[in-house]
Amino acid sequence: MQFIPADQALPAGALELANTEDVMALGGRLAGVAVVALRFPKWTDGRAYSQAVLLRSRLRYAGEIRATGEVLADMLPLLRRCGFDAVQLRADQRLESAQRALGFFDGHYQTAAQLGRTAAHRPQAGA
Repeated sequence: MQFIPADQALPAGALELANTEDVMALGGRLAGVAVVALRFPKWTDGRAYSQAVLLRSRLRYAGEIRATGEVLADMLPLLRRCGFDAVQLRADQRLESAQRALGFFDGHYQTAAQLGRTAAHRPQAGA
């Protein structure tokens, strides 16, 4: 997970989407876009999680998906699982807390946008 300073502007050519936009309607607008920024207007509004999953799973977007807005450290494990690979934390959030949050869960039983083997598919110790 890449941590971007909260006050850093988006790179030129980035596509910034409100969480109310239908990502499935983007079509060719994603071609050549290196960064898609998905905004969390409130930390309790999770629609940007769904947008990220659709970008990765259905649209096969391989560029950077960045979480912006009201992004809290506690959100990091789910952000990574949904396909985000960069975040701009809310200004009052500590980088150390966010980095620690990424280690909260080392395995999951459900598949997700973040590809890899789930805990259910990994060899068990002693087996």
